[in-house]
Amino acid sequence: MLLIHGWEGQAGNFADLVQKLLEQDYTVYAFDAPSHGFSSKGKTSLFEFTELVGILIQKYKVKKLVSHSFGGVATTYALFNDKNLKIDKYVLLTTPDKFIERINDVAEQVGITEKVKEKLVKRLEKETKLDVKKLNVSEFVKEINVSSALIIHDTKDTVIPIGRSKNVQANWQNCTFAEIQGTGHFRILRTESVIEKTLAFLNG
Repeated sequence: MLLIHGWEGQAGNFADLVQKLLEQDYTVYAFDAPSHGFSSKGKTSLFEFTELVGILIQKYKVKKLVSHSFGGVATTYALFNDKNLKIDKYVLLTTPDKFIERINDVAEQVGITEKVKEKLVKRLEKETKLDVKKLNVSEFVKEINVSSALIIHDTKDTVIPIGRSKNVQANWQNCTFAEIQGTGHFRILRTESVIEKTLAFLNG
C-alpha cells in the first residue's frame, strides 16, 4: 500500500488512514516528496514527483494506492509513463484533471497576466518537450493498468472543483465516483466516513 500526498502536503496528512490500515495488517509506505514535509528543501516539479512515485511502486511491488489531490496527477502520470506498473485498487481523494487548469488557477490567484502566463507555458513546454495541453489526468487514465479505482470528492471543494474529478471518472473505464459533503479539500483526509469508504473499497 502506497500513500501519495498532494502539493504542499506530506506523508503525515494520512495519519488517520494509516492507523486504520495498520490495524488491518496492511504494509503501508508513505513519503514526503522532494521539497515537501521533512524532505530536502529546494525546488521540485511534477516530473520529479512523478518519477519518485513510479520508482516506489516498482521497488515495493505496490498493488494498492491512495492519493490526495495533486498526488493523483503524479500517480496517474507515473502509471501512464510505465505501462508495466499494474495496480489492483486505487483510491483518489479528489484529483485535478488538466495541468493547464492548475496553471490558470495559480495565475489568477497571484495576478499573472495572460501574456506572462503564455511565456511560462512555452518555457515549460520547451524544458519538458511536452505539450502542456496534453498533461491531463483524464487522458492518462485511458491507458494505465488499474483494475479498479474510486474517486471521492466533496461537492463544495473550493480548491479543486468537483467537475474536474467527474471528468476524470467519465474517461476511466474501471472507476466509480462517490460524492460527499462537509469535508472540503483537506478535511477529507481525516473524515471517518471517507476512511471507511476507502477501506471498504480496498478490502472489497
